[in-house]
Amino acid sequence: MTNRIPPPRAGAVPPLLADVSGPQALRALPAGQLPELAAQIRSFLVERVCATGGHLGPNLGVVELTIALHRVFTSPRDAIIFDIGHQAYVHKLLTGRQKAFGPLRQAGGLSGYCSRAESRHDWVENSHASTALSYADGLAKARRLAGADGRAVVAVIGDGAMTGGMAWEALDNIAAAPDRPIVIVLNDNGRSYAPTTGALARHLARLRHTGPAGTNVFTGLGLDYIGPVDGHDIQALEDALRQARGLQRPVVVHAVTVKGKGYPPAESDEADCFHAIGVTDPATGHSTPRPQPAGRSWTSIFADELRTLAGERADLVAVTASMLRPTGLHLMAERFPGRVFDVGIAEQHAVTSAAGLALGGLHPVVAVYATFLGRAFDQVLMDVALHHLPVTFVLDRAGVTGPDGPSHHGMWDLSLLSVVPGMRVAAPRDAARLRELLREAVTVQGPSALRLPKATAGPDIGALVRMDGLDILHRTARRPLDVLLVAAGATAAAVLEAASALEGHGIGSTVVDPRWLIPVPPALTHLAARHRLVVTVEDNTRTGGFGSLLAQACTDIAHATPVHTLGLPAAFLPHGPRPALLAQAGLDADGITQSILHACAGLPHHSPAAPVTTGRRHEARRP
Repeated sequence: MTNRIPPPRAGAVPPLLADVSGPQALRALPAGQLPELAAQIRSFLVERVCATGGHLGPNLGVVELTIALHRVFTSPRDAIIFDIGHQAYVHKLLTGRQKAFGPLRQAGGLSGYCSRAESRHDWVENSHASTALSYADGLAKARRLAGADGRAVVAVIGDGAMTGGMAWEALDNIAAAPDRPIVIVLNDNGRSYAPTTGALARHLARLRHTGPAGTNVFTGLGLDYIGPVDGHDIQALEDALRQARGLQRPVVVHAVTVKGKGYPPAESDEADCFHAIGVTDPATGHSTPRPQPAGRSWTSIFADELRTLAGERADLVAVTASMLRPTGLHLMAERFPGRVFDVGIAEQHAVTSAAGLALGGLHPVVAVYATFLGRAFDQVLMDVALHHLPVTFVLDRAGVTGPDGPSHHGMWDLSLLSVVPGMRVAAPRDAARLRELLREAVTVQGPSALRLPKATAGPDIGALVRMDGLDILHRTARRPLDVLLVAAGATAAAVLEAASALEGHGIGSTVVDPRWLIPVPPALTHLAARHRLVVTVEDNTRTGGFGSLLAQACTDIAHATPVHTLGLPAAFLPHGPRPALLAQAGLDADGITQSILHACAGLPHHSPAAPVTTGRRHEARRP
């Protein structure tokens, strides 16, 4: 059993780990060599993950557990499904991907999650929590129907993921079929990001300290239970897993692990045990300074403003689904602990609980990653919007996120929210607008949402004028107003660059930031009619996004101006740097310029449009 890792050796894969070319080679190793293998894996992980960034703490905690899994079960004949896939780095190393581990989470490199394209050992690409038990239930049913009961189905689920309701829906079905074997490995480290919350967390803590005496939540459902097992004792784990396999019925193996095991900076990190890190000095565990764009993250600006607002309004409360720090709610929680509710990885419950808070006369702010909002769409639609309740959703990591890949890009939220009656959605272009729009959102007497990208907020972009709620950011002087460029949120900077480039081609333009995208402001359709072409730019999928809404709005009032939509493709985008992925989608300044030049080439020539002079207006506040 290994407690501390040796100093990392830069460069080559450590020798014993290099000999493990796959699970078969692992099973051939003598048991006496396994502690050394575990130490080399930890050393390798610290060196490589600190160099690129990634999920370090969760993987340091599952080294011995993953070794035992691959020695007892024969992958991929036996299916090992991880919930969630960010704890599968050790699995990747033991299934032949050691040499490809260098560019982890970088363009062209290994995914930070399981990936079916990478290996036949990766069954699912789940990086949204609480799904593995449902996958396992269905796969076990399929194997029963195919007469392949001899092929084991194993679900490895963290205690944090067990706070999600979907896991319990699956358990309900698994326990109801005692003759259909599934091995459920509960990786219990007492945390998701922060310590796991709720009654289940207390129950697991009791089991960790008192053992399995009497009925527990699993045996009460009719499942067999083995444990608690020391998750860092390979022999004990192998014995428990072999016993579980031999039972030939649904069974929970309760493995107790330590997040960040063996790396003191991770073990002592109170925030999240190095759950996810950036580039880090492996010797000290301190972040390595890297050139960064000037400015603060959108999340930190939101966090400060919400804390300020909470001090002004006693009716403001906040809800998070196990994302207190990642979404910035920790600042409000530190000042007003009784007004911030972490419900665990339970987005559906979070939204409907927020609806209940609103029914009670409060104004909840639900901070959630944009990609995770899809898990609670029914609750947004039927539990919040149907009742026209004042709930504000702050969608962190909206648009392209970067290294976490297809499951984490927040590129569908506008399309989903566009069909919700009464929903208002804003997209701030800069820090000043974020503060302004958040304040407006929490005064809305109905559902509202703000989209925040995963990026650094650039310099504030002042408006020439505010007209009927629209911010006019640029207007070409002494040229025809050929193109109306509509910039959604943080695309404004690239759109302004494109407008400047178009002037060099003799194309005049107006750049407008609607601020509120949904519903489409009536003033925007009237402004569109005064231009030869409208081009919308958004970091949401083009399908059903803001551009589609504006085109429909123009059609509804019989405006003939064509609307050209620039946005993300209807595809699952890979992982990679955010700027590079935006450029590949044509959403950088050059891509926007080229798209507009192409679109303008197809327009019939006619007289210049009338100047924009109508509408109520006032000078916008300068940043």
